[in-house]
Amino acid sequence: MTSLAAAVLALCAIPATAQELLIRNATVHTGTSPASLTNTDVLVSGGVIRQIGAALTAPAGVRVVDANERRLTPALFGGITGIGIEEVSGERSTVDSRLGLGAAGMPVRPEFDVTLAYNPDSLLIPVARIEGIGWTLLGAGSDSEGSIIGGQGGVFRLDGSADPIGPKALFVDIGADAAGLSGQSRAAQWMILDQLVDEVRGRIPADAKAALLTPAGRKSLATYLDNGGRVVVAVDRAADIRQLLRWAAKHKVRIAILGGAEAWKLAPQLAAADVAVFVNPLDTLPSSFDQIGATPENAARLAAAGVTVGFSQSGDGSHNARKIRQAAGNAVAHGLPWDLGVAGLTSVPAKIFGVADTFGSIAVGKRADMVLWSGDPLEVNAVATQVWFDGKPIPMRSRQTDLRDRYLQPDVPAERGGLPPAYPAAVR
Repeated sequence: MTSLAAAVLALCAIPATAQELLIRNATVHTGTSPASLTNTDVLVSGGVIRQIGAALTAPAGVRVVDANERRLTPALFGGITGIGIEEVSGERSTVDSRLGLGAAGMPVRPEFDVTLAYNPDSLLIPVARIEGIGWTLLGAGSDSEGSIIGGQGGVFRLDGSADPIGPKALFVDIGADAAGLSGQSRAAQWMILDQLVDEVRGRIPADAKAALLTPAGRKSLATYLDNGGRVVVAVDRAADIRQLLRWAAKHKVRIAILGGAEAWKLAPQLAAADVAVFVNPLDTLPSSFDQIGATPENAARLAAAGVTVGFSQSGDGSHNARKIRQAAGNAVAHGLPWDLGVAGLTSVPAKIFGVADTFGSIAVGKRADMVLWSGDPLEVNAVATQVWFDGKPIPMRSRQTDLRDRYLQPDVPAERGGLPPAYPAAVR
């Protein structure tokens, strides 16, 4: 048995109730400053990181894990996903992240809150967390007959918790992909947004025939104006990003950009406005007219200009949250400093989405949500060997690993707990 395999077996044997933990001799990537610490110990007590340093003394009764110089990171951000509100993407009855016109005939509903539908028993959760994904931000959107205002989402830790943590975020779609929600013109998107602000400000009466918002909608949207809550805007084209910066400055809206395929073209302006961009480094080709300027160097160019860079995925981000490590690795391969790649999966999203005071970095006083890796976490050949939430080790298994093990195991008689094989013996 290899030393790595023995370490994994030892970690899996840790009782799930343990919150007192000492990880010795780790290469700690904090997600913040200092970025990396070698030959370092991390002491956890009561689910919180209490000490970080060399040759720490283990209090009596504390479980000790020798990392053997392997890498230890904060639990990773899985991106903006539908984990817990989307089970089977092709089966609409299991997707709660999108709102259609059927909501009382009112397509503009900023009060729509997807966190109310979160299912902590979703099978997607263990699939993501055994890959080192510790938390996600639920995104909200609209069906084809909905609105450019998608609704609100929130942060969930993937430890089985049923409730969100931290502030909510409002989601808005801008550009060609959302043109069908605004009369087939992106110019109308700004007209709609300005009208919504006018309604919140009282410049359009609530009972006006042209009013778009319900009383609850006006109340919800008001919390995102005047430097209130975070507004996440899905937008790619540089021209639309330029207009977004003007609109956000005019109405004092704290925005973050999701996608931003052409954001690098406006890197100085984004840095000056302190706007974070959550890029998908796997989107490197112009898949639409909004992404003509797509480049694998997007993240590197933004960071070089002083823009805060995080990561998210498009398409299959809920079912393949693990790919976000590969996305960050691709950004590093195309010029982004490695430490910023890790930060984009840890401390950056924690800060932008208002949870950095509790997790997102390995620091004294933070929750002990951590991952021990077999190698470089930004390389696809590395795996998470153990994940901890509040210092408690989770079982490193999911439905996928259960099915794998079921069909890989040798024949075991039913009386000894054996399961039917996947295939006849002749083809196994």
